[in-house]
Amino acid sequence: MILLSTFNFQLSTCMAQVSSAGRSVFSFMSLPASSRLNALGGSNVSLSDGDISMGMCNPALLHENSHMVLQLNYSYYLPGTMFGSALYGHNFGRSKIEKPYEKDGEPDKPNYFAVGLHYLDYGHMQYADKEGNLSGGSFGARDILIDVMYARQLHPCWKIGVTLKPVYSIYESYSSFAIGVDVGAHYRTPDSTFQMGLVLQNIGWQLKGFYSDEGGSNHEMLPLNLQLGLSYRVKHAPLRFHLQIHNMQTWYLNYEWTSLDKSPTTGDIIPHDIPWYDMMFRHTIWAIEVVPKSEKFYIALSYNHRRRAELNLTDQRSLAGFALGAGVKIKQARVGFAVSQLTKANFSYQLGLTLDINSLLK
Repeated sequence: MILLSTFNFQLSTCMAQVSSAGRSVFSFMSLPASSRLNALGGSNVSLSDGDISMGMCNPALLHENSHMVLQLNYSYYLPGTMFGSALYGHNFGRSKIEKPYEKDGEPDKPNYFAVGLHYLDYGHMQYADKEGNLSGGSFGARDILIDVMYARQLHPCWKIGVTLKPVYSIYESYSSFAIGVDVGAHYRTPDSTFQMGLVLQNIGWQLKGFYSDEGGSNHEMLPLNLQLGLSYRVKHAPLRFHLQIHNMQTWYLNYEWTSLDKSPTTGDIIPHDIPWYDMMFRHTIWAIEVVPKSEKFYIALSYNHRRRAELNLTDQRSLAGFALGAGVKIKQARVGFAVSQLTKANFSYQLGLTLDINSLLK
């Protein structure tokens, strides 16, 4: 009865979030928090290869190789802003460890745990009146997100995971606090040639809203996102392909202003429709990686059509929607870098450093 009540409660919450699609808060939660994720188009819910940052998209992607791993990421999006993250993983389970894998390929520590902190500082902004005249003084704005991730290896080919996500934002004198949950699953073939992930992100809502209305504090939903990911590695070539399908809970991804236009004769605002095939591809992210069997390095190129459709400049050439990244392993450390174009005059750069604490202590 308790499980049934909990399921009904979660289902009703999800339905409420689907009905409020496009009106959620904390949109910064959709930013890629690592250089690897940025290089793969902003999100990946299917690749489990030991990169701890993948758990931020799908907790089931935590890996046996994420034990005692520390990862630091720094991102440059806009002048004056600062976005960074820090993650640490720790696996636990059986007390006696005789070899890396026990029977049937099961890891000796089948419980994967990780915690992450994401911080976005928008910098200092000047006070001004409605005409734009500076009134003196400045204020700040920042977002903080904590990921507490857990995954369990149910079978050599199957994992499930869950993430608890407290999030806090403060903009000038306005603040908000919310709680979210991610629930995910992952499947891979015994040789890891094919991998598949499914995750429902950001099930939750504000516990304290930014403002109050007649009914008290105004509570809004988090940006719900149902994602399916597929990854395939070519057996006899150092290539891996990825397809991510995001926001499966809703068809329309366009903002209201992107579906409006002005009449060239009267200047009146008139609506225009986005073709169905354009809308369909806005749900997809395509990526390709060059990865040798040793996995000492990777080179990734991706295309995010939604980014392209929303950020591209119609009268100028740009690479909006594309992302490029690379990473290399140097002894007990991994270094990653990614770049993507948000507008013609603005590139996003991300740098990541991963340290194997267990190896460093030996």
